[in-house]
Amino acid sequence: MMTGRLAGIARHARSRGPIEVIDHVSVSLKGGLAGDFRGAVRPGGKGKRQVSLIEAGDWAAAMAELGADLHWSVRRANLLVEGLDLPQTAGAVLAIGRDVRLEITVECDPCSRMEEIAPGLKAVLTPDWRGGALARVLSGGDIAVGDEIRIEE
Repeated sequence: MMTGRLAGIARHARSRGPIEVIDHVSVSLKGGLAGDFRGAVRPGGKGKRQVSLIEAGDWAAAMAELGADLHWSVRRANLLVEGLDLPQTAGAVLAIGRDVRLEITVECDPCSRMEEIAPGLKAVLTPDWRGGALARVLSGGDIAVGDEIRIEE
């Protein structure tokens, strides 16, 4: 079984709001990461964008290509994954820690906001899912930096 570790957690309470980097968080089916505005499932919604993940290696490669040294949280992703290639297939399931299960739903395409942060950032995040993946919560619980991440399906 392939495993990695949770290297970072970030959330933002509102659209375009400041990013808060934290070391642990509760995750729920209805709300995603506690305190993150994107996690709430709207009435009739499917929760396809509850949690965003990015690989530490992909971020490092993007920074090298850009010639920059920006903190990963400017990507506005919720979870930084280290030592594991995220599945690039909708339906793949990730387990984090003891209880949390996430289902990959779609690639997290970098938006124009990335260009506001640094010219060229959107372009270096575009190839090969380098901008990360989006997921829905299948089972909630508490997660913390350092927790093991596994691909289950």
